[in-house]
Amino acid sequence: MRTDHSPGFVLEDLTVGPFAHGFGVTGDGRSFAFRTVAGTLTVEIYRPDPATPVPGPDDVAAVATARVTDIDLDDPRSITALVRDLIPVAAGVDRVPGVRALWHRLGSVLDGR
Repeated sequence: MRTDHSPGFVLEDLTVGPFAHGFGVTGDGRSFAFRTVAGTLTVEIYRPDPATPVPGPDDVAAVATARVTDIDLDDPRSITALVRDLIPVAAGVDRVPGVRALWHRLGSVLDGR
């Protein structure tokens, strides 16, 4: 199900229910995906230039979450409205490159001698 929304985003796929999920494109052209797990809906917005056609965890640029206790997960309009509200408030994700992350882990182990 593709739903156009102006301005802000296009929801290209939406599955309703307790494990609601889907994906789309933000108003500025970045891809996003959302999913519901344990009563929380999480929206992940991907960087504009993912390395592959299907973005992965390393491509996540911003994240927003909200509890779904006050919406009807069987109503596509409720889910669409929540996703629409979360996109502009998604916070940037700090990424530590692989080698730096390894050095941080090694440093914390060595410091704990």
